Amino acid sequence: MARPISHVLFSLVLCILLQDHIQALRQANSIVQQFLVFSIENDFKLLSYIVYLGSHSFGPNPSLVDLESVTDSHHDFLGSYVGSIEKAKEAIFYSYNRYINGFAAVLEEDEAANIAKHPSVISVFLNKRHKLHTTHSWNFLGLERNGAFPPQSLWGKTKGEDVIIGNIDTGYESSIGKKLNASMVSARDYGGHGSHTLSTAGGNAVPGANVFGFGNGTASGGSPKARVAAYKACWPPGCTDADIVAAFEAAISDGVDVITMSVGSENPPEFFESGISIGSFHAVSHGITFVASGGNGGPIQGSVSNNEPWTLTVGASTIDRDFVSNVILGNGKIFEGASLSRSGLPSNKKYPLITSEQALTTSESSSVNAFFCTNGTLDARKVKGKILVCLRGVNGRVEKGVVAASLGAVGMILANRGALGDEIMSDPHVLPATHVNFETGKYIFSYINRTKSPVAYISRVRTKLGTKPAPVMAAFSSRGPNLLDPAILKPDITAPGVNIIAAYTEALDPTKPDQTITPYIALSGTSMSCPHVAGVVGLLKALHPNWSPAAIKSAIITSATTKDNSGRRIRASPLKESTPYDLGAGHIRPNPAAYPGLIYDLNTTDYLNYLCGRGYDSSRLMLFYGKPFTCPKSFSLADFNYPTITIPRIEYGQSVTVSRTVTNVGSPSVYRVRIEAPPNVTVSVDPAKLKFKEKGEKKVFRVSLTLKSKTENTTDFVYEYGSLTWTNHKNRVRSPIVVVLNSF
Repeated sequence: MARPISHVLFSLVLCILLQDHIQALRQANSIVQQFLVFSIENDFKLLSYIVYLGSHSFGPNPSLVDLESVTDSHHDFLGSYVGSIEKAKEAIFYSYNRYINGFAAVLEEDEAANIAKHPSVISVFLNKRHKLHTTHSWNFLGLERNGAFPPQSLWGKTKGEDVIIGNIDTGYESSIGKKLNASMVSARDYGGHGSHTLSTAGGNAVPGANVFGFGNGTASGGSPKARVAAYKACWPPGCTDADIVAAFEAAISDGVDVITMSVGSENPPEFFESGISIGSFHAVSHGITFVASGGNGGPIQGSVSNNEPWTLTVGASTIDRDFVSNVILGNGKIFEGASLSRSGLPSNKKYPLITSEQALTTSESSSVNAFFCTNGTLDARKVKGKILVCLRGVNGRVEKGVVAASLGAVGMILANRGALGDEIMSDPHVLPATHVNFETGKYIFSYINRTKSPVAYISRVRTKLGTKPAPVMAAFSSRGPNLLDPAILKPDITAPGVNIIAAYTEALDPTKPDQTITPYIALSGTSMSCPHVAGVVGLLKALHPNWSPAAIKSAIITSATTKDNSGRRIRASPLKESTPYDLGAGHIRPNPAAYPGLIYDLNTTDYLNYLCGRGYDSSRLMLFYGKPFTCPKSFSLADFNYPTITIPRIEYGQSVTVSRTVTNVGSPSVYRVRIEAPPNVTVSVDPAKLKFKEKGEKKVFRVSLTLKSKTENTTDFVYEYGSLTWTNHKNRVRSPIVVVLNSF
């Protein structure tokens, strides 16, 4: 969007990944000595692997000689398996030689299996692909700086290095078995996703930002004075763990303070199998806050991704601004829809209405896809001069309008199917069009079917401010519970992620047919909400430079709100109240997060103890820590100092007790507890009052939860929700409580 100014508040790395239509991951056939072997097959039937080794022998500030020595050792090591050092140099495409000790290489399966048997090898991993968390496909990361990473000394200087961009593509090339086209090997943004997310997190205030004249105003990044470093680690149609890990290592080396990553897996792997989990752990252990999108798999329960306890996981919700376009039917009924169509129909004239089913070609009379206005299924003679009604699904929303326009339609009404309910999107359609919810769509279909000559008009788009209720959870926002660890509530927080206006690439028009250039666009997805939170994290880091990533995360979580602008609880949909599995602790509030009063802190040892509690042995811990770590003799996951409380199972007559530690980050004060107990659960807190005499003082409290009586229902488990809040005269430090009741 804008060039950040040189007075640095913090530095930000943005790692954006591409394309939500990816190939299914292929698991390798064997587990060798507890070392999981994964791979992606390229065109030459070779496989690319990531090999993690032991810890580095040097300290935190390695010299160039140290780094070269590590890389040489990687060549020597692999050379003993592939026949020569020269072959090893050809096979290795990344040597992780700073904070992560390992390499990425193209190998045969038997070579990888033999390597996994070596006692110094911690693990051999799949060079996996991931997907973007945006509802807009085919989008890249922005801006260009010759594909070079800056030395750390550049940070803090004022020589035009406010935006640092670099290419990371070797892992992807290895997975496809060939070099990328030379025209593609650039950090330039050819899709817009990276420009959009980058300018949401950082960038100066720019007046006159709008989308085709709509939503006009001043646009600014969340941390407007931030220096940003962006690492382009993905290429169509995907991105790999090897490139992601390289981006993490480069970011840590460049001295960033915040990492925001709008990417994840549909079926998140266990942490020790994930390059994102391992790379983000190394980042957090170096004091870098890691913010990630929770995914767009909603409203399916258990669809949330990026579930690491050291990750700040973000859901998406609406804002109080809509771009609306009405449908006026021939019977006088008026329905509000959503659109960003840049053109409108002539006023005071209605046009014939036709459904996609009525417009089928003879050969497609039985095709299910025809209901969705897919290319090649409709008869232009039936569509020309009419408003075409299409069902949402199968192909892209904007693509449906392109199909309609190509057939001569004067307009399009996009109607939701039942599962999509009330979620409607404002898209930059190429013809007058509007998107309506399920109930409206059902009425329009009924009107067409029972009317001899149905007609309609689509009004021009207008910007509507102050809409209520807002925020509402986006239907696409992935939901909990956290399937990897139900005791860790995910998502953590929600933030604006629907119809967000931010910078867009000027290399390609979002609707493509007429190649109109637009500097701004409105996009939706947890890709959009994630950088909102990253921007707030940057401001908190500038305000509290000594706070740990966990302290910043706690401040954001415990200061969130569960109320919308009508004073009611935020809705999961217009007809359903949200739960913590929808929105985490609530909607982000930057100002209260700046002075939270109390925080729940965690450090690297706490996270390692957590992994110990998950059964990780010393070998797996080496992936995360890089040096030996001894697990405590006893550790309870229930006492892990997370700022939310989730009891994944409690039975009748059973009492569960958890402990938490809060640190005072404000003035001396006395806090008293307020409990909103989940239904059918008794909650007690000891002590109920905490007196802090000084800043930095810590206090421990215990929470006991008891199921009052047996539940009666037809399912195995019942989810109940409540909260625990510490209050003084100024602060409210709120933690959601989630209890899963065994019903028998």
